[in-house]
Amino acid sequence: MMTGVTRSHVVDLTHAFAPGQPHGPQFDDEQRYCGMTIEQDGFDTAYHRIAGAWGTHVDAPAEMVAGGRTIDAIPAGELVLPLIVFDISAEVAADPDRCLTLPDVLQWEQRHGHVPAGCFAALRTDWSRRWPDAAAMHNRDAQGISHTPGWTLEALHHLLDARSVTAIGHETINTDPGMWTTAEPPDGGTGPDSARRLHACEAYVLDHDRYQVEILTNLHSLPPTGAHIVVGVGNAQQSTAFPARVLALLPYDRPADHH
Repeated sequence: MMTGVTRSHVVDLTHAFAPGQPHGPQFDDEQRYCGMTIEQDGFDTAYHRIAGAWGTHVDAPAEMVAGGRTIDAIPAGELVLPLIVFDISAEVAADPDRCLTLPDVLQWEQRHGHVPAGCFAALRTDWSRRWPDAAAMHNRDAQGISHTPGWTLEALHHLLDARSVTAIGHETINTDPGMWTTAEPPDGGTGPDSARRLHACEAYVLDHDRYQVEILTNLHSLPPTGAHIVVGVGNAQQSTAFPARVLALLPYDRPADHH
């Protein structure tokens, strides 16, 4: 699978995380505590109290599927994959609610061929340029509705069922557009049924035993095809989500874009 990328240009797709960064409203902020100091102990170490779904992170199927695969159950072979990129950044600049549609995917396939089975499909929106401004990342209106881009169920149906992609990733905090995730649940509740209605696209991905990576960056540096992705997630036992260092590898004959 890695033929031709042994000598590669490396693009870091990961935000460095820290207290005060943008995050989902359901999570507390990161807290850090001193563990040891060089002056007293010879080592500089710290405790980090964070949610598993923190910063650039992997969501495993078990995050929304009882009995689903956890982080440590994702085999290493699923963490190094061919990478394709869908670019709707121009459309999102004009309309922050713009999502990747099935026609977008089919148009991509007309230019680049069928989405290859077993790949990682990333959605470029350039939303990561707003990081680390929390207000800009959430982009809420006066009524508290968030206006952020995302995926559509129709596009995901094609990618997961017809093309058998292994995983997806995006620059936003959620898979689903903000106007869905911040809408009032029909029953006014906060239980699993409401969560699945508000996060229908994420549930669809995880229900299909795929994983996803959220809050990616630097997708603007990548071509639509030709790169590989390395998802360096911590191998946390029974964890449903965990931070990751995510890298893209580009053969030297496919230099990264710089725009």
